[in-house]
Amino acid sequence: MTTTLPTLEAHLGEETRALLRPDSLLHELSHGLDGPYHVLFPARFDANAAAFRKAFAEAGVEGRVYYAKKANKAAGFAERAAVHGLGVDVASHGELREALAHGVRGADLVVTGPAKAEHLLKVAVLQGALVAVDALDELARLTALAAELGRTARVLLRRLPPSQQHSRFGMDAAELETALHRCATTDHIDVEGFSFHLSGYDTGPRADLTAELIRLCRTARARGLRADRISIGGGFAVDYVTEEDWRRFGERHRPEHYHARKTFSGFYPYHSPVAGADALRAVLATTPPGEQAPLARLLRDADVMLLVEPGRALLDQAGCTVFRVQGVKDRGDHAILTVDGTSLSLSEQWFGSEFLPEPVLVPATGGEEVTAGPYPACVGAATCLDSDMLTWRKIPFPRPPRVGDLLVYPNTAGYQMDSNESPFHELPLPPKIVIDRTPGSSRLRWRLDRHHP
Repeated sequence: MTTTLPTLEAHLGEETRALLRPDSLLHELSHGLDGPYHVLFPARFDANAAAFRKAFAEAGVEGRVYYAKKANKAAGFAERAAVHGLGVDVASHGELREALAHGVRGADLVVTGPAKAEHLLKVAVLQGALVAVDALDELARLTALAAELGRTARVLLRRLPPSQQHSRFGMDAAELETALHRCATTDHIDVEGFSFHLSGYDTGPRADLTAELIRLCRTARARGLRADRISIGGGFAVDYVTEEDWRRFGERHRPEHYHARKTFSGFYPYHSPVAGADALRAVLATTPPGEQAPLARLLRDADVMLLVEPGRALLDQAGCTVFRVQGVKDRGDHAILTVDGTSLSLSEQWFGSEFLPEPVLVPATGGEEVTAGPYPACVGAATCLDSDMLTWRKIPFPRPPRVGDLLVYPNTAGYQMDSNESPFHELPLPPKIVIDRTPGSSRLRWRLDRHHP
């Protein structure tokens, strides 16, 4: 078989490596659960949160980390946020309810998303949550609601990024001027600051827009408004694969490397030289145009707190997804594997793309001598849809996949597990399994995540 297929082996965290050992729980869980499942590593979430906080401390900047709950529906991560005093970013009444149920205080919530439902706004005001106001009509509804409830709504006014004028999020300069005037003349709105939503992962534009909003904070304060914090949202990249593998993949991948010569318009940038908390460091170290000091200094001098809302970056290496091979079909230059689940549990397909980091093949039995690979194979789902493929790319496995083997897709906690889930064909949704170590031992233990859909 061909040896020219590009490879994209994923970075593996310590927790994932422990699960890949021959005596691990993987096959036992596959047998007991009788289907695909997701694995969660709460300790990795804790470490990622600590890294973001450390980046703020190193820069001498007052900062607050909000976990973007949309990145994963698991209860365990909301619980860890509550334990560590993190905020949580929610965008629906369901997410708000789940966060509160798992110990997050109302004052530690920030409610984002456009055109929020009336019930969501009502509960947010009653719970004292921070609300990112996206439009003038939303501000009017929130003001009326707060007056009716006899409360004061805590708000951030969201800025439409000048560099992304076609974004559907935020208010332009004229709308913000109107919003500030309205807020300065009511007793029911407390403008705590400003926010924005930027697409992409570049750190420079985030620093540039933050500098603009620092100036806007000064303007708002001159009108008697509080304006002492800015949320820059998420967009902190995750580094999944090595720079060299990602470069080679970009140079070499061709339609014939995919089942049915499938093509895609683009992929997530699976290698990022600046990722996670280091991306926050880069934002804080940037000197915006027209300024004489880095952003960290500008924030300190203006006495402005910086809020960040990472999702994927807090979940880096915090989970993986496991499928069992239940069929192998030879197609000459590659095999088609059929697993006991669907592509709806790897949500990159939602974007018309593919999750490129390669699954790790875990044999059903060990110690067998096999001829050296590679053994190219794509991965299909257990449905009647020809297009239902977990992996279109022909993965060069080191040994021939067989029925009963497991495929472990690494680093799937960030958005991949449940953004697009569906019980198609009445197949059950993969359960989430929390893995940690028995205290005082290297032995792994597991439990079901307590979220019930």
